[in-house]
Amino acid sequence: MPYCKTIAVANQKGGVGKSTSVFDIHGLGEQLKPIGHLVITDTMLNRVTLNWKRGKRTHVFIDEFHVMFENEFSAAFFSSAWRQFRKRNAYPTAITQNVEYLLGDLQASTMLSNSEFVVMLNQATSDREKLARLLNISNEQMSYITNADAGCGLIKYGSTLVPFVNRFPKDTKLYQLMTTKPGEGSFAQGQI
Repeated sequence: MPYCKTIAVANQKGGVGKSTSVFDIHGLGEQLKPIGHLVITDTMLNRVTLNWKRGKRTHVFIDEFHVMFENEFSAAFFSSAWRQFRKRNAYPTAITQNVEYLLGDLQASTMLSNSEFVVMLNQATSDREKLARLLNISNEQMSYITNADAGCGLIKYGSTLVPFVNRFPKDTKLYQLMTTKPGEGSFAQGQI
């Protein structure tokens, strides 16, 4: 399992350099992981606060989000930072394929239940049951994330739940760039 691919903070101007910070802590050893999480979360919060004071919006993207909850110190710090992001004109976005780790942590599941926008794809049985209780999803609505085809799922926006189908054509250059399926796409073919 990858440790943490990337954590990025960018203001609305985008680009590279001062407007984007990217942290790749995949190679940190077990002893440095907790400290690495705290340093990165503190750096993100400082950047969000600075942008807020300057009247700028910040977008925060966290891939492999569940890793932030692997130790109690980074979980507590990140849970606090998440609330501060929202109050400081930041848009935090978290991505994980391992929702069970989030659902097993009280702070993470609280963050998830308080999120305005959640996209759910196919989920394992135990995860579906926990999501149903946490997000108040009916059995009928759960059918959209039970044995769902790729690109199909359920969106929670506020208190509204909407099923979706997003079948992206595989014969496009964009699909080749975006796919994460093993053996598919430009990365698998060594084109990038």
